[in-house]
Amino acid sequence: CWKCVFFLSSRKGGSDKVLNTEVSVCVCVCVCVCVCVCPTFLLRLIIQKDGKKDHAAVDKVFFLRIFQIVRIMVPQVFCKETGYLLLIAAMLVTRTYCDVWMIQNGTMIESAIIGRSTKDFKTFLFSFIKFMPLIALVNNFLKLGLYELKLRFRERLTKNLYDQYLQGFTYYKMGNLDNRIANADQLLTQDVEKFCNSVVDLYSNLSKPLLDICLYTFKLTSAIGAQGPAVMMTYLLISGLFLTRLRRPIGKMTVTEQRYEGEYRFVNSRLITNSEEIAFYNGNIREKQTIYTTFKKLVDHLHNFIFFRFSMGFVDSIIAKYLATVVGYMVVSRPFLTTSHPRHLHSTHSELLEDYYQSGRMLLRMSQALGRIVLAGREMTRLSGFTSRITELMKVLKELNAGKYERTMVSQQEKESDGAEKLLLVPGSGHIINRDNIIKFDHAPLATPNGDVLIKDLTFEVRSGTNVLVCGPNGCGKSSLFRVLGELWPLFGGQLTKPERGKLFYVPQRPYMTLGSLRDQVIYPDTYEEQQRKGISDHVLKEYLDNVQLGHILDREASWDSVQDWMDVLSGGEKQRMAMARLFYHKPQFAILDECTSAVSVDVEDFIYSHCRTVGITLFTVSHRKSLWKHHEYYLHMDGRGNYEFKPITEETVEFGS
Repeated sequence: CWKCVFFLSSRKGGSDKVLNTEVSVCVCVCVCVCVCVCPTFLLRLIIQKDGKKDHAAVDKVFFLRIFQIVRIMVPQVFCKETGYLLLIAAMLVTRTYCDVWMIQNGTMIESAIIGRSTKDFKTFLFSFIKFMPLIALVNNFLKLGLYELKLRFRERLTKNLYDQYLQGFTYYKMGNLDNRIANADQLLTQDVEKFCNSVVDLYSNLSKPLLDICLYTFKLTSAIGAQGPAVMMTYLLISGLFLTRLRRPIGKMTVTEQRYEGEYRFVNSRLITNSEEIAFYNGNIREKQTIYTTFKKLVDHLHNFIFFRFSMGFVDSIIAKYLATVVGYMVVSRPFLTTSHPRHLHSTHSELLEDYYQSGRMLLRMSQALGRIVLAGREMTRLSGFTSRITELMKVLKELNAGKYERTMVSQQEKESDGAEKLLLVPGSGHIINRDNIIKFDHAPLATPNGDVLIKDLTFEVRSGTNVLVCGPNGCGKSSLFRVLGELWPLFGGQLTKPERGKLFYVPQRPYMTLGSLRDQVIYPDTYEEQQRKGISDHVLKEYLDNVQLGHILDREASWDSVQDWMDVLSGGEKQRMAMARLFYHKPQFAILDECTSAVSVDVEDFIYSHCRTVGITLFTVSHRKSLWKHHEYYLHMDGRGNYEFKPITEETVEFGS
């Protein structure tokens, strides 16, 4: 640019051909950059609304995050992942040397053709044919290493995340207590796969060009001097910094894209899950509206992303490809166009041609390597988006496993109707004591995870052998009570004494049927090995089925190992009775029965409750059937307005309940 100013200000007439050429190139470059950059900056202003900072950028935070995840994917110095990394590095080095050899050999073949030397032509051609299998083997070993490394990285990271996700009730807490992560399934599947592929591709796309640059710099320094490679490296630094700055929005746009993809996937899965209810309501038009709205958000974002990538692609092509080629031509031509250059003072035409072909091709490969490094910044910026999402998932999993969660809470400053301030709640501030054969709430508030208080002070005690009927209107807190008992929801205060988790068993109205055999339905969540360790034979399992009048299913299937889609094969009543057979198998101290016999006949229900008392299972039952009062000693009634009563069941109570 300073040459432009000097030339234009001092020009009085005539022309300097060389300077005119440099000025023309400089002006063209400036115009192209301005044309490219203006729409890019305008789009950045559109993307970064309200001055929000891009949190998914290639910066110090990104490198700290990537280092944290790489420690998971490469846990030790000596492991298979390290072996594949070394294999890829070795193949990249070998491939670079193969490229140099092919350049030299190809130049000699062309020189032999131009020089009409049949002997040299055959010699160098046979050399190329001889080395073809080795070059092909190197290329395919490189591909093998890349594919295996992607798979190993995905396996390591996926197992690590699932170990945390399926630890205790973390999977439940993430979807029901914490509202920071939406669509965890997409994060654990698609985002992990894309992250691992992107990391390995970036490793390959950076390693090979860096090796090429080092080797070609050494070769070119001896051929055309150190000035040429130095100019190219300077160009790499300036263009790389410039393009990296322009690409910053890609990380944030990638995060947004994955979030919209997750939302779109979620609304489709909701339609499948609730298809029967939607069909009864004739809700297809309304659901189509919801899906179209979600899909439109995704499409609009992708349109913006495509336009941004178009603008950036134009800038990348100009700066990283074509302008780099211009710089390469200017560098490689200098020793040949300068007549006083010592290298070619006495060279013949054929020697000049051979030297130019070899140096030119090496410089072309070097400029291509520089361009790939510059373009790798684009992939690195996109990788920062996936890294941000994976790191956020890891952070939330860690905090949930530590008993911390974040959720939008009900305001604590509102007043009650009597003028008193609402109870200040701190999740997890209650104290849980594990003790057998007793359930005792001692001045414990019953509240939802978002801080909505259902009962301010709940106090009652139940010992083994005392069945309790829980009743009240919808929304009064029956399910909330059981979630606190099962430690799914936090205890906001007071003290809860209860057996360990494994000694409480929950039977819902719509029982869960697992994937697997008929045996798996009865012993879930145990496995066959655990059944054997408990010493429970298949004959005893058959008795459990007979107790709930499901023995005919075993007769029909003819084997405990028969595999079916049990959610569809079994009717609603059969699934409820299968859940009761599962209860008899586990024999817990306490069982929570949540309308779990609503589709079972009264006589079967009566036998089930009598059998529970026989085997010593104490019941908490939610049911509106009058026939169940006789199987319980106490009732817990919640009125839905924050009041409750816990009293023994008498004949008068039964008559009143009836």
